[in-house]
Amino acid sequence: MTASKIVAAAASGVGGAGLDVDEVFSTFLYDGNDNGSGSDETQIINNGLDLSNEGGLVWIKQRNSGGNDAHFLYDTERGANKYVRTNSTGAEGTQSTGQSSFNNNGFTLTGELNNYTGKDYVSWSFRKAEGFMDIQTWTGNSASDRAIPHNLNTTVGMIIVKRLNSTEDWGVWHRDIHANTTKVMYLNKSDALSTSSSIFGATNPTSTHFYVGDHPVSNNNNDTYVAYIFAHNNNDGKFGPDSDQDIIKCGSFYSDGTGVFPTVDLGFEPQFVLVKSTTSTSWYLLDTLRGYSKTGTQPLEANASAAETTSWGSTTYLGAPTATGFDGNGTGSGITSATVIYMAIRRGPLAAPDDATKVFNVNTYSNNGNSNIYNTGFDVDMSLNTNRDGHNNFTMTRLTGNDHLKTDTTAAAVTESSGSVKWFNSKSNSLDLQTNWWSSNNAVSWAWKRAPSYFDVVAYTGTGSNRTVSHNLGAVPEMMWVRRRNSTGGDWEVYHKDIGNTKRLLLNATAAASTNQYRWNNTTPTESVFTIGTATNVNANGDTYIAYLFATVAGVSKVGSYTGNGTSQNIDCGFSSGARFVLIKNKAGGTNWMVFDSVRGIVSGNDPYLRLNTTAAEVTNTDYIDPYSGGFAVTGVENDINASGDTFIFYAIA
Repeated sequence: MTASKIVAAAASGVGGAGLDVDEVFSTFLYDGNDNGSGSDETQIINNGLDLSNEGGLVWIKQRNSGGNDAHFLYDTERGANKYVRTNSTGAEGTQSTGQSSFNNNGFTLTGELNNYTGKDYVSWSFRKAEGFMDIQTWTGNSASDRAIPHNLNTTVGMIIVKRLNSTEDWGVWHRDIHANTTKVMYLNKSDALSTSSSIFGATNPTSTHFYVGDHPVSNNNNDTYVAYIFAHNNNDGKFGPDSDQDIIKCGSFYSDGTGVFPTVDLGFEPQFVLVKSTTSTSWYLLDTLRGYSKTGTQPLEANASAAETTSWGSTTYLGAPTATGFDGNGTGSGITSATVIYMAIRRGPLAAPDDATKVFNVNTYSNNGNSNIYNTGFDVDMSLNTNRDGHNNFTMTRLTGNDHLKTDTTAAAVTESSGSVKWFNSKSNSLDLQTNWWSSNNAVSWAWKRAPSYFDVVAYTGTGSNRTVSHNLGAVPEMMWVRRRNSTGGDWEVYHKDIGNTKRLLLNATAAASTNQYRWNNTTPTESVFTIGTATNVNANGDTYIAYLFATVAGVSKVGSYTGNGTSQNIDCGFSSGARFVLIKNKAGGTNWMVFDSVRGIVSGNDPYLRLNTTAAEVTNTDYIDPYSGGFAVTGVENDINASGDTFIFYAIA
């Protein structure tokens, strides 16, 4: 249990914290490293899941075409070297290369299978856990209503069954299309819902058992089987710091004749969705790491070996995550006039961070003529990037895919083609930066991961009327940046707790804090929503927006303010080893948004700084900020930093 979980559990009065989503589910992207020359290469996938001790399922798919691009499923009940494929009716296979072990923090690949050089892969890993997922195997006995025990101890949402010793279809039971057990779908087919009275017996699953009938798909005499059993949480989940959060839901909705999905309320934001129409369509696999966003979706099909779609905003547009579920904010999905079933898994983490290095990274890098992938140690949700020799300041977020905005302009978002830009879908724990935007070898990137009480991102569409917008920060936002995405001419509106809900600053300008009731509707944000008025910069009808929400986490981040004293002073952020990132703005007009970081230098001498509101080059010959173990120190009488009597807002990360 992490320190943050222990603290949260003690504060809530419960006996202990529940598991986090990130401890039971992982989407992990990686590049193959074996060239097939005969010398088997090893690749260790550290996804944070204890598969060796707790058990689980690993599902791997090659993302690009060519090679062995089938779906491969491995589980701890059958052993690391045995696989089945969802796009095939074939029996279980045994491999000499491929997945070679389940580990206490992931799994290991050996050889070229699922690991070939030049190929991109995705793995979805499911750890066995009560209330989430279980795996069972059995030998058939041809009983007509045989009970198979499971360990979910809650409502069963979906069951996937495969015969292992012989060719057979993959049978699927789902709670929303099986009021009785006479209906079935097949994971290896795009077929519509069909009738079979015997595959899942005559009894619906309970919290301790599911049932199979006398059928080759599920219980033929002496045949062997595996089942993957997924839970459905309905306000009874036992996850998160207080052991009270849902993380998986299996439900359905109706897609009308327009082919656009309605808004689906899950009660949480998903990171993974498996979706299938009860008519003849594919089983679509969607996840936010590969690209499931407001600007497009890159699905894979569980019933096919085809590569993922690479065209953002393609006709296979299957909605996008919202703060509380997912919707069909886009073009037609290809699924019309039908009931659609889904399994959705929540985005993690569920606990506030206790280590700033797990949620923030700063890196300087050089142009290599194409792109520069660097390790961040976490999956990046937002990055802010610029050329230190003078250039626009680019912001990109996972929720808006390949769009970028510039903090120094009022220009609309620009969408890059997915063939040349992969900011957020190249590989896990890294960021792919397109340094060919400029010719300089002198760039910097700041990267954030979303986490409770620390940082959140919300993409929404305006209504033109006073409204609230849901968010997942899990704390009251202390600073917010809001930007219109689809139209030129909009400023970056900034809310900060220390200038109040009647005022705003502009991130793209040097203007003073000014009063405008139409931005925040004179209303302070809450732990679940922020309020916006009718101003076009935050809420024009039909326009699209992005909002960045920041808050204070003890020892990790600090949103605050101080009064300048004209000499020098320490700014206490509650840190123990000083700040790695500092953003400062004077509330007075004619002052800049000053950015400092420890990689470029927060030292006793001169400290380089950049300004988010301008394309000007980095300034290196000034000493405006100094190290201080509790946060940072400001020096001198500079108007942008410490003018006597002025109020300065700041945001710092340890």
